[in-house]
Amino acid sequence: MNCKHYKIKVEGKVQGVWFRKHTQDKAQSLHLKGFVRNESDGTVYVEVETDDETKLNEFIQWLHQGSPLSKVENVDVLEEKSCQNFDDFVIQR
Repeated sequence: MNCKHYKIKVEGKVQGVWFRKHTQDKAQSLHLKGFVRNESDGTVYVEVETDDETKLNEFIQWLHQGSPLSKVENVDVLEEKSCQNFDDFVIQR
């Protein structure tokens, strides 16, 4: 298994617009593992991992759109060296 792990910061109107719930739904539909949370600076932070690069790319493309009420301005993606072996994709409070 060649696991890929990404840390992603999403900027724009991404809080208070059901962004985390839609992100969780999308990730789970793609069988991705990780988490999503709101940050105090108004951004949304995501960690995601899988061994399926196609699904990972689809997820990252989706993040550029976001939830129906969101307005994504920027998506920063940083690839990490090792995976955390998350069990599921959850919303962190």
